[in-house]
Amino acid sequence: MIEAVDLVKEYRNDSVVTRVLNGLTFSIQEGEFVSIMGPSGSGKSTLMHIMGFLDRPTSGVYKFKGKSIDELSDDELARIRNKEMGFVFQSFNLLPRTTALDNVKLPLIYDNYTPKEEEELARKAIEAVGLSHRLYHFPNQLSGGEQQRVAIARAIVNNPSVIFADEPTGNLDSKSGQQIIEILQKLNNEGRTIILVTHERFTAEMAKRIIQIKDGKIISDEKLKYQRIAVKDGLIK
Repeated sequence: MIEAVDLVKEYRNDSVVTRVLNGLTFSIQEGEFVSIMGPSGSGKSTLMHIMGFLDRPTSGVYKFKGKSIDELSDDELARIRNKEMGFVFQSFNLLPRTTALDNVKLPLIYDNYTPKEEEELARKAIEAVGLSHRLYHFPNQLSGGEQQRVAIARAIVNNPSVIFADEPTGNLDSKSGQQIIEILQKLNNEGRTIILVTHERFTAEMAKRIIQIKDGKIISDEKLKYQRIAVKDGLIK
């Protein structure tokens, strides 16, 4: 599904060049659950932005489902991103004056769905994260964990091929955080590809594979023999 070869990302400020990604090469298969782990400033979020078509690399090759990012226009990138990719961020990014149901409908406005179809798809996504009783609540009426579940529902409403989760538990207490991981593991078990960005080893071990980054380079890439499992009520086994 994802292929990166000698991926480089640089930012230029006048004559100063800052290299954030320094020649990353890896691939991710459909149906994997992969953690991108590294300390703050290691380049992991920059990498996620490139993988999610939110940014372009300075050099190297990045392909999603066989299509190189260099061969696609910005409009084509936006179309693939909306159809194929779902995003979950640490800060939830919900519209504050909009109900949970209408927040989840947002990705559907770019497609030719009828209002009835939008309603059905959004309700189904919210049901999948266990929030059917919060359809008409606004974000400030929801707990942090519930807001993140709404964000996950919004990420899956278009039935994307891959979900990118950037520090999705960072603003949550431990119990709520494990409930979010439980949902991601459930989605992966149903066949969805999950890419989780985190700085914590404990959270990274909720995936089945860890790609560790430091100073813009891959320092390890390991498949885990034992995946930590989040179960009901935020417990771990």
